[in-house]
Amino acid sequence: MKRTILVTGGCGFIGSNFVRAALERLAASRIINLDKLTYAGNLENVSDLNGHPRYRFVRGDICDAETVGRLFGDEGVDTVIHFAAESHVDRSIEGPEAFIRTNIFGTYVLLEAARKSWIEAARKRRPENPVFLHVSTDEVYGSLGPDGFFTENTPYDPRSPYSASKAASDHLVSAYHHTYGLPTVITNCSNNYGPYQFPEKLIPLMIINALEGRDLPVYGDGNNIRDWIHVQDHCEALLAVLAKGRPGETYNIGGNNERRNIEIVEAICDILDEKLGPLDAVRPRRSLIRFVKDRPGHDRRYAIDAGKVMRELGWAPRFSFEDGLRSTVDWYLQNRAWLQRIVDGTYRDDYDRMYGWRFEG
Repeated sequence: MKRTILVTGGCGFIGSNFVRAALERLAASRIINLDKLTYAGNLENVSDLNGHPRYRFVRGDICDAETVGRLFGDEGVDTVIHFAAESHVDRSIEGPEAFIRTNIFGTYVLLEAARKSWIEAARKRRPENPVFLHVSTDEVYGSLGPDGFFTENTPYDPRSPYSASKAASDHLVSAYHHTYGLPTVITNCSNNYGPYQFPEKLIPLMIINALEGRDLPVYGDGNNIRDWIHVQDHCEALLAVLAKGRPGETYNIGGNNERRNIEIVEAICDILDEKLGPLDAVRPRRSLIRFVKDRPGHDRRYAIDAGKVMRELGWAPRFSFEDGLRSTVDWYLQNRAWLQRIVDGTYRDDYDRMYGWRFEG
């Protein structure tokens, strides 16, 4: 089916991987990438798509109703894949306001634009089979004990300003379906990893610190557990939801890869020692691990039951965690220039120089 897809946050980690996958898999569809280019949005993540005949980048804020409404009208948007969000828990603890604005109000602006374009504009022909796919997180469910899994029926119990803002946006999306009949779908996904992830998150942060011989800070006792999914598997799941998901439904997406944080850090150290050799004759990279004070509200365990999306939509993850982590380390080793430009901030300076943009971070 030919679609005109508005991808919000398409210069970020998951968004850029999805844009690339969608252009490859949805051969008849156009992609409009709307991204504000805050600190985690990087044009280099999609630089290989410059000049692609079915791709357009628009710099803009999802909280700007005029910009969003104009895109729906001018481009004939019939599909929204909504990634754009403030997403780092530590940043939400230090400054919740940006999370409230982007994750809640920004989602509202998008929902209103879709409602007006797809439902209220009766004098215009409505798009065929429109879809508003809201990409969310398993963190809305709170924390698990040593057993059990999050399902689509797990009650929400967010524990940080970030997860609370995402929970609120999920409820808004659901309300627009039930109140206005907007064809919305929600996905709640476990922790992603893979190419182009901004190096504030666990895996890329540990890779770069281990490469440079810096301390590897691990919160608490390191035994917090997360369920990990490779970003390419996540994108394949989203394409399956777009193709076959039912309006009004929620689908949990996970990789069935539970790991303790300390296990992941140790595995990264071992892979780098294997590929590059230890730091010196007597110091393996595991010697860099330092346990630090736990962050407030640190959920102990997440684990996703992805049975619904597997049964109903025929999706299954392809990457084992071991293979996915090794390929991710390889990607960062092969893209050290990309990584260094983020670390030293020169990717921001280039936006100002090339485009006359004031960087918003």
